[in-house]
Amino acid sequence: MLNEDWFILLVMGGFFFLVGLATLFRGRADEKHYFNSISRHTDVREYLVHWPHRPVPGALKTGGWIAIAIGLLLLVLGAVFFWV
Repeated sequence: MLNEDWFILLVMGGFFFLVGLATLFRGRADEKHYFNSISRHTDVREYLVHWPHRPVPGALKTGGWIAIAIGLLLLVLGAVFFWV
């Protein structure tokens, strides 16, 4: 590889890792807010049957884990190419 390629991989890996962490924490906060807002309602039907279905917090957490995995992979590849 060229001399600069390992640095590009490290920067991209760090970016994906940070975006993944932010997305994961945002998903957790949204899920907590959603369940806290449901618990304040007197009608618990939505809490019991989960209708209407709101997949956003779960999707944010899943996307965060995927971005973290890609970021770590890119960071490892950048470190390997730096030492080779």
